[in-house]
Amino acid sequence: MTTSDQQFTPALGRPGLTPLYDLAVGLATRERAWRTALVWQIDLKEGESLVDVGCGTGSLAILLKRMAPGARVVGLDPDPEALAIAARKAGSAGLEIEWRRGFARDAGAQHGVFDKAVSSLVFHQVPLAEKAAGIAAMVDAVRPGGSVHIADYARQDGALMRRLFRVIQRLDGKENTQANADGAIERLLDEQRPGAGTARRSVRTMTGRISLFELRKVPVHG
Repeated sequence: MTTSDQQFTPALGRPGLTPLYDLAVGLATRERAWRTALVWQIDLKEGESLVDVGCGTGSLAILLKRMAPGARVVGLDPDPEALAIAARKAGSAGLEIEWRRGFARDAGAQHGVFDKAVSSLVFHQVPLAEKAAGIAAMVDAVRPGGSVHIADYARQDGALMRRLFRVIQRLDGKENTQANADGAIERLLDEQRPGAGTARRSVRTMTGRISLFELRKVPVHG
């Protein structure tokens, strides 16, 4: 599948497995632990706006909207099947969320309009150039003083974590995932703002270590 002549990795790495994504993530990644930590880190407030980059089936966007019903939440993803599932889930929950089709690099199309941007379990799936473009677009999407949040498989220190991470590499391909295991996310975040590549928290899972990062965009002072 392609959007704007770019390819994307489907949920679980194979077309047709998207309906199983929520179950697989819940079982294999200690989802409750890292997602709860991520939600508290984001701390979405009433009246704020947030874009969920690579929103997939919408679980995080829906959780955030439930916690701050008066916030504007936008879900961005290139996979129409995942977006359709997300829309159905939000509709069943009675939540108004904007679902848009696009890649991470498209997040910055509306320059500086969001208070916060988040991405979870996305950047390990994409080529290095797209990791860089996507992170830069997230930074561009938020206003000065806003924040960017990423939860993903980043550096995998130690033989055990690297061995466990091979499960993800078999699903999503080694070419794109190896850069994350070697520290690409940390480096790219530090290039955007020194210190942003230091994980605020890491969660060990049966598929490797998931790390949480936060980048605060420098405010503009008149």
